[in-house]
Amino acid sequence: MRCLVVDDEPRLRRVLVRLLEGEGFTCQEAGSGLEALEVLEHDAVPLVISDLRMPQMDGVALLREVMHRWPDTAVVMVTAVAEVESAVACLQLGALDYVGKPFHLDEVRARVMQALDKRALKLELKNYQQHLEDRVRAQARRIEELFLGGVQALAEALEAKDAYLKGHSIRVAEYAAAIGRQLRLDSNALDTLSLGSNLHDIGKIGVSEEVLHKRGSLSDQEYRHIMEHPVIGARILGPLLNEYGAIIAIVRSHHERLDGKGLPDGLKGDQIPLMVRAVTVADAFDAMTSERPYRPSLPVERALNELRDGKGIQFDPEVVEAFVRAYPSAQLPIATPPPRSLRLPENVVPA
Repeated sequence: MRCLVVDDEPRLRRVLVRLLEGEGFTCQEAGSGLEALEVLEHDAVPLVISDLRMPQMDGVALLREVMHRWPDTAVVMVTAVAEVESAVACLQLGALDYVGKPFHLDEVRARVMQALDKRALKLELKNYQQHLEDRVRAQARRIEELFLGGVQALAEALEAKDAYLKGHSIRVAEYAAAIGRQLRLDSNALDTLSLGSNLHDIGKIGVSEEVLHKRGSLSDQEYRHIMEHPVIGARILGPLLNEYGAIIAIVRSHHERLDGKGLPDGLKGDQIPLMVRAVTVADAFDAMTSERPYRPSLPVERALNELRDGKGIQFDPEVVEAFVRAYPSAQLPIATPPPRSLRLPENVVPA
């Protein structure tokens, strides 16, 4: 094993070098802290034995530099008997041991081997922690995959229940993401938009199939029953996504209106989060351009006019304009796009 002996007294330095070479070490020498740093910059070593009192850069300053730049290096300090307090302070800074002058060779040998044993334990612990962190990350990814797979299964179960909703959530997610890009939202917000859009109608699982599939106009009672789905969806997802308030807000509030006449909470203006306003426009457009049991689909241009007419009343004007910019000349991807892989936002986005 290689080591570096640092001492401004050549005689003491040579004594330590001979001792360590007799134990099988390959030694380099330095007469000061600055000289030791130059050696380490060219060839870092596992072990440094350094005197405490040296000109230019003393042992404490050298120790600080070594711990900062080469933290896996074992450092043993050499001190005078009267400097024990300073030696203990060095232990607090990261030195693994110290020997006092005048020293006994057997003591030096024992302290060096003890320091190397401590270094080996530190490296073993560091390696264990690194692999543990890797395992934890892999486990977290697997848990996320299983969770999102379950969520996707819920969405697919909803579409299987209502053929008229087939592809609706995927298209809404595409439209909402396009709006988000026009609004220059960051990637974390776009992930939130995508997942929230995919789940926004999940509460319709709790709505009567008879009402969902009814042809013709809905009665007031039937309409109120269908409009319970945002609350049902938020209640279903709340325990699963309790740290992702922005996603729950999309599910609960995507039928709110800018004028405060929406459902379920009558939110108004800026009380409705921007990402919810984006999903509201995307959801309304896809609903208008898709066939429903109670009405045929609207032409794209007419649906766009409906969005424009609703600016400042039902829809956020900035969001409507972002949607129109995203799809100029009404060249919209009406066909259902392939589903994207869902993923949880990396950071929690507040509601």
